[in-house]
Amino acid sequence: MNGIPITEREKPLKNLFENTEIISLILIALSFLLLMAIALVIFFFLSRKKIINAELEKANMEISFQKEMLQATILTQEKERKRIAQDLHDAISSKLNIVSLNTNVLLEGGVDVQQTNEMLGTILQISNSTLESSRRIAHDLLPPVLQKFGLKAAVEELTNDYNRAHDGLITLKNDYQPDSLEAKEELHLFRIIQELVNNSLKHGAATQINIELKSQPPGLNYSDNGIGFENTASAGKPGLGMKNIESRVALLGGQSRFESEAGNGIRFTLNNLRYGK
Repeated sequence: MNGIPITEREKPLKNLFENTEIISLILIALSFLLLMAIALVIFFFLSRKKIINAELEKANMEISFQKEMLQATILTQEKERKRIAQDLHDAISSKLNIVSLNTNVLLEGGVDVQQTNEMLGTILQISNSTLESSRRIAHDLLPPVLQKFGLKAAVEELTNDYNRAHDGLITLKNDYQPDSLEAKEELHLFRIIQELVNNSLKHGAATQINIELKSQPPGLNYSDNGIGFENTASAGKPGLGMKNIESRVALLGGQSRFESEAGNGIRFTLNNLRYGK
């Protein structure tokens, strides 16, 4: 037919068919790569969204924690103001009123020598008592020994004061090295110890307290033999005292652990405080 062999006529068709197969394979490969790219984009988007949501949740938790700590700090300050106001009224104002009344009677005259001496003795006694009360209130606000001699001496004084009032109440192991913390951080740690002791006596009915104050790095181990409770979860929402402790721990940048069992007291540890000035 026209002098051209059949095989020669079929070559163009064969080449066209082969080219079509190659193009189809290329298109399939491109489609697969496009699908893979889309899948990667979707995976990246979903992963990124999940990471962002987790970061937002963490940020919200931190904000919520900071709000709780701020609220606890404000409540603690208000509680302290009320206590100080009550102490000033009970320990100073009422006694000064008696001094003022007795002084006015003496100034008006008309009293004999014996009554005068009795009134003067009352004025002197009340004045000494008021002076002692004012010193105690000032000591509670900021212990002079803490300001002058640091945390080590202040905790020793605190222990001695409690042991005089409650014979053998506190066993102290004090390895704290002076100036291991800034003055403001020493105050936070001192207030934590104060709060723990107050809770042990007021709520735990403890008769024995163990305090270990560590150094390099600074830390605290605390335990008592009070009534305790089953565990921290069953203890319910933490009270103002514990919130105050948590707030101060956060300010110290430390890590704390609180444990308790019913009838077996409490254990509190505080570690990883910022070390050095």
